[in-house]
Amino acid sequence: MLRVDDLSAWYGEAQVLRGVSLTIDAGEVVTLVGRNGAGKSTLLRCVMGLHAGRSGTITLDGRDVDRLPAHRRARLGLGWVPDDRGAYATLSVTENLTLPPKVGPDPWPLERVYEAFPALYARRDSAATQLSGGEQQMLALARVLRMGARLLLCDEPTEGLSPLLVGQVGEILRQAKQHGVTVLLVEQNLHFATGVADRHYLLAEGRIVEAMDNSEVRSRERELLSYLGI
Repeated sequence: MLRVDDLSAWYGEAQVLRGVSLTIDAGEVVTLVGRNGAGKSTLLRCVMGLHAGRSGTITLDGRDVDRLPAHRRARLGLGWVPDDRGAYATLSVTENLTLPPKVGPDPWPLERVYEAFPALYARRDSAATQLSGGEQQMLALARVLRMGARLLLCDEPTEGLSPLLVGQVGEILRQAKQHGVTVLLVEQNLHFATGVADRHYLLAEGRIVEAMDNSEVRSRERELLSYLGI
């Protein structure tokens, strides 16, 4: 579904990504793992079309999207879930879900969203500022599914959440996968990553240095945690 070939990116004269290549099949959940500053978030921003200083090619379902702005990529099914969640603070949960346009090829009806996110249904009339951090993360995920995203780009969705809320976010991602949604996920929590993902790419200094499956990550967990500084 997604193919990245020889992707490099810069901030001014500082090179952040160095010839990154990866592939993701439809329905997969894949994580990007690496130390802070390895280039994980920049890679997501490049895929979404939010970072211009780059070279290489990005294809979605075999279509070259390099020249397309972010909103055109969204219409093809890319969904951006930023680390700051990006909710409309003073609007209710329902308004946050219904205000953005349905742009992707397979938008979720509101009823389906609330079935998958019962906590949001219970808070449907509450303003986004009244939600907990976990509920705001659910809202961010639900919003892009409501808009019709087929490939979610999630930037550290569990950061700062309690273990209980981390488990809830994991369940949401598993439900999305069951509905055929593909996920590219930046994540530092290895236990969470192996619970939701099929494969993992390890980034170091802007390069992919390893591709691992869940059994490899679990067998090397202590080594990887030491490397990540966790």
